[in-house]
Amino acid sequence: MTAKPTTIKVIAKKLGISPSTVSRALHDHPSIGETTRNKVKQTAKELNYEPNERAILFQKGKTFTIGVILPELAEAFFSTSVSAIEDAAYKKNYTILLAQSHDDQEREKLLVEKMKNHRVDGLIVSVGKTTTNFDHFESLSKYNIPIVFFDRIPPLKNIHYVACNIESASTDIVDFLVKRGHRTIGLINGPSALIATGQRKDGYIKALQKNRLKFDPTLVVDCDLTEAGSKEALEVLMANKRKPTAIVTFNDYVSAYAIKHARKLGLITTNELEFVSYANTPMINFMENGPVASIEQFPSVQAQKAVDVLFDLFNTSENESQAYYKITVDAELVENS
Repeated sequence: MTAKPTTIKVIAKKLGISPSTVSRALHDHPSIGETTRNKVKQTAKELNYEPNERAILFQKGKTFTIGVILPELAEAFFSTSVSAIEDAAYKKNYTILLAQSHDDQEREKLLVEKMKNHRVDGLIVSVGKTTTNFDHFESLSKYNIPIVFFDRIPPLKNIHYVACNIESASTDIVDFLVKRGHRTIGLINGPSALIATGQRKDGYIKALQKNRLKFDPTLVVDCDLTEAGSKEALEVLMANKRKPTAIVTFNDYVSAYAIKHARKLGLITTNELEFVSYANTPMINFMENGPVASIEQFPSVQAQKAVDVLFDLFNTSENESQAYYKITVDAELVENS
């Protein structure tokens, strides 16, 4: 039979003092003399007393827990982000409650509700690619649960976020390809619901104009970021009468899918086609005929800054006016040697 855990009442009974005296002694209350404090702590140690963390946290009105909702942990960008978030939270004596939306809006809504019910002190979120309604996030304001979005940002005005400068990075990518002699550059973009999709396109168009190249909307194809969607997007581009000699892809995964299919079509081995992408994940270094360059989006930096913002919000009183944090991290084009 499992022994019952030692309680404050058990310690009080053994020492012949009141439970309130034991509680104050364990918390080093100045009204309790040193001799009594030492005696209580020694007895607590002998009886293997462990404080009821839930009760303590309830009294403080905090759980010292941060909720984290991400699309897919299988993606290197997000697994790296989680590691950085957990490390930063740990240094501040916080733990994280982690969940994946798997890019499912209904699942994301349910996870937000569960996080609220678990009384997390705040949330760090990267929204799913299919999410188009954001009421589940906006409803948290009445529960005083702050949210910091990162990387995938919802199209809302009054939010705190940390993101990469995608538009500028997109300009760098096109400039890079133009210097390599490309004049017909395609773009396999992401779902229209993502802000980053529009940012990629805007940077792409600006760079074309800067380099005096005509923007052709038929050379931009949105996809759902899946292998099937990436394959279909590649086929659309390669069927274009202005067949591209280089293709910018939404991320390294889309690039990998497209390159796999391009290899089957014999486009890679004949050097007819070059790819560039975003994320700069380790996998591109092991890909045969991988992207010639990728944009480093610094997931650890974004994650660390998101935690910093959240703790600033924790330390801001409800009555104190608070500007919205809108932090941009500079990206960097990395050539794949």
